[in-house]
Amino acid sequence: MNTSQSSKEYAAQLNAPAENVDLTNCDREPIHIPGSIQPHGILMVLSIPDLHITQVSNNTDTHLGTEPARLLGQHIAQLLPADQVEQLTQSLRLEAIETVNPLVITIQDSKGQEKTFDGVVHRVDGHEKELLLLELEPTLDTNNIYIPNFYQVMRTSATVLQGASNLLDMCQASAEAVRRLTGFDRVLIYRFHEDWHGEVIAEARNEDQEAYLGLHYPASDIPAQARELYRHNWLRLISDVAYQPAPIIPTDNPLTQTPLNLSSSVLRSVSPMHIMYLKNMGVAASMSISIIKNNMLWGLISCHHNAPRLVPYTVRAACEFLGQLLSLQIAAREDVDDYAYEMQVKNIQASLLERIRGDQNPFEQIVEHATELMSLVNAQGAAVYFNDRYVPLGMAPAATDGMRIVGWLKENMQNDVFVTDNFSNYWKDAQQWQDTASGLLAISISPSQGSYVLWFRPEVVREVTWSGDPHKPVQMQDGSAMLLPRTSFAAWSETVRFRSQAWKACELEAARGLRSAIVDNVLRDLVVQRADELADLNKMLEESNQELDSFAYIVSHDLKEPLRGINNYVHILKEDYSQSLNEEGLSRLATLLRLTQRLDTLIDSLLHYSRVGRVDLAFAETDLNEVLDSVLELLRARIEEHQIEIRVPRPLPTIWCDRARIGEIFTNLITNAMKYNDKADKWIEIGYQQPEDSQQPLVFYVRDNGIGIRDKYFDSIFRIFKRLHGRDKFGGGTGAGLTIVKRIVERHKGTIWPESTFGEGTTFYFTLQEG
Repeated sequence: MNTSQSSKEYAAQLNAPAENVDLTNCDREPIHIPGSIQPHGILMVLSIPDLHITQVSNNTDTHLGTEPARLLGQHIAQLLPADQVEQLTQSLRLEAIETVNPLVITIQDSKGQEKTFDGVVHRVDGHEKELLLLELEPTLDTNNIYIPNFYQVMRTSATVLQGASNLLDMCQASAEAVRRLTGFDRVLIYRFHEDWHGEVIAEARNEDQEAYLGLHYPASDIPAQARELYRHNWLRLISDVAYQPAPIIPTDNPLTQTPLNLSSSVLRSVSPMHIMYLKNMGVAASMSISIIKNNMLWGLISCHHNAPRLVPYTVRAACEFLGQLLSLQIAAREDVDDYAYEMQVKNIQASLLERIRGDQNPFEQIVEHATELMSLVNAQGAAVYFNDRYVPLGMAPAATDGMRIVGWLKENMQNDVFVTDNFSNYWKDAQQWQDTASGLLAISISPSQGSYVLWFRPEVVREVTWSGDPHKPVQMQDGSAMLLPRTSFAAWSETVRFRSQAWKACELEAARGLRSAIVDNVLRDLVVQRADELADLNKMLEESNQELDSFAYIVSHDLKEPLRGINNYVHILKEDYSQSLNEEGLSRLATLLRLTQRLDTLIDSLLHYSRVGRVDLAFAETDLNEVLDSVLELLRARIEEHQIEIRVPRPLPTIWCDRARIGEIFTNLITNAMKYNDKADKWIEIGYQQPEDSQQPLVFYVRDNGIGIRDKYFDSIFRIFKRLHGRDKFGGGTGAGLTIVKRIVERHKGTIWPESTFGEGTTFYFTLQEG
């Protein structure tokens, strides 16, 4: 499924037969734009700020007795009393509009009966047009459903969480509290591992149900885009997995012309793959509460019920609060544990770094303090490789095997640090060292000289019990791929081999810190040694630059002098002997004159190009509008002659640059845009774009509707004296202009690149950074 598909196409899948559903599509499913909602509530989309109904779910006749078509285009005041309309208007003034939820909404249906709803509002970004989502869920009759004592449950839960001796007890208490609040048959807490597969670490359930505690679930059960929605939305309810979706009409919002983004919606329709997953699991209703740590999805509180189940908004709000409380407690507990270990690592690091700061070779110092080296990252073995010598320490591969590992690192290590808890996953040969090197952490000290420090961890054999076989998420039936993820959900065990204990982030930082210290130590003498060499080299470069300037001047002078003589003699011949020469002779004189003029221009361009790269730039605060005005005034005659429309969509900024050189950029790019244009109505646009990342430089551009450039010439157009057309076509020229522009941009630490459609026009983009 393509993520760019329309919501109408996606909505059609909600009732698609199972054989059309392919689990491999999960990660590409656009679940934020399903185009429909769960039918136990109503969704309306209101324009801001006038509050007209632009979209509505196709089930208003069920809840209100009013056809959706009669509501579209109407002001919300046609449906709600004035005080509730005022409530909506006031909520728009709030930065966090969700703080008003739930609103008590009363509506008279078509029979004149008053109905009460829990109203939930969200702002939705509709591509430069904000929309207001109003979701209405009928207020449940509290006489027919169980409503717990919130205060009692929350007070007890908070006390238990704060007093829990460990993380598992804390999660178990939370699972039991959520089950008391909601009455679900099963509540489990599901923790994500680094590879995003999940593990059930706590469970509260009916006694007659099969236990899921300790089971693992593959990462494909909750694909990446679903995890992202869980990260943004604390709670998600599916009251009846057998529901028939209520489509949103029209499919695309008429104000934005795009499918409605339902990421924040509480009624949003559910992926057909997830619905089938729940049906296979025997679940009729579900609710998920996110557990967030440091703005990352840590896990889920997952609730299952064997029959459809509506959960009142107030109960859901209490569960959401409990999820937030558990998230804070988990973050605090893990942060304290992590901090204590980090301090231990930092103390070892400080001691080790102190020992290698002397005059002795740092590699020899490390070997002498092998215990501290291994303790630095909690490794059982280590090794040092320098000067073609491999020294194993502790439980490390012996010299022959170690040299093979170093050889592999030399060929495959891309960065300064390589880390894995499953070395054989990168290199099958590593399986033979599972007792010493299932895990590897290596730092490269000097890639050119091949110096490394390595740490090793042995294999930790683990028995992992999955909820069904994770390697068979799709089965074949009648020749078609069926989404049948673990239809039995029976426990399936496997032995995990060739993996070590995972490396912690603080251990990686400690390894990087050691690398920096060694590099500083090794390079210290080298820097002193090279200082005099660099000084001599700078002096030589300065002398070379002076000689190059002299050479350029001499070449220019010595070439131009005879060229002027040739040019003068040609003019004399034309004036004095034109009567004696036939037509062919006069033509050859004209050709000779033209060639001398062209050679003169080429010499000027070459001289200018050589100086652009060496002359110091005069950086200053520069108003680019003034620069552009000067350039356009200089080119005014040509602009009027060619009848070219100059467009500047908005004023240009003031930046730190060399005013004269930036003027050259604009002059060359605008001149080229005028020259290479064969349209009847010619235009040139000069402007800039602001990147989304404020740390990135502004992107300036010069755009035209000229002849365009084929993609294959994008690189060659910046080569000096490279022309894509005949010498005299499009007004001639030396072919040095774009080369000079590129050199000036690079002197400003920027880049330049073209985008073009052949026959339609070209845009040259360039960036400029402060000098």
